[in-house]
Amino acid sequence: RLRAQGVRCEPVLAAMASVPRHLFVDVALAAQAYEDTSLPIGLGQTISKPSVVALMLAMLFDGREAARTGSLGRVLEIGSGCGYQAALLSQLARQVISVERLRPLHERARDNLARLRRNNLRLVWGDGRRGHAPNAPYDVIVCAAGGDDVPQAWLDQLAVGGRLLAPTRVDPERGQVLVTVDRTRDGLTRQ
Repeated sequence: RLRAQGVRCEPVLAAMASVPRHLFVDVALAAQAYEDTSLPIGLGQTISKPSVVALMLAMLFDGREAARTGSLGRVLEIGSGCGYQAALLSQLARQVISVERLRPLHERARDNLARLRRNNLRLVWGDGRRGHAPNAPYDVIVCAAGGDDVPQAWLDQLAVGGRLLAPTRVDPERGQVLVTVDRTRDGLTRQ
């Protein structure tokens, strides 16, 4: 279905085919895990629709060195949620640091991801708006949920040649848009 919807990034399609989404949702919702819908994960949060996750991950590869190498390098994920996107990222990157601010979700992600035994993935409980400076700079910073702006800490922690992707509120009428910020030697380019 993702390919039919226009997703062409082979590493993303392979990762999504190999990570069992039903392991990241409540047992009562497992039958809906492969529908293209967001599902509740508790505390008013959701696991994003597979098509949105695939689109965002493909945008991280688009037009970058990662498209040639098949690896996103060192990744900072803001908002671990239930751990699903972190599991996908761990297949697409050399190293993943995933930060979650809500302790129960951090613990849920930890439990969900323990089954996968990914050595290149580290979960951090903390305020994602601060990023995670100890492992910076990052080749990719991806935010799972939108805010009003892109925090300066994320821009400061983005490597030269890196890409940041985050849903950001533009205005009340238009809602959220996906914003990319690319860092070059000459500065930042935002789209």
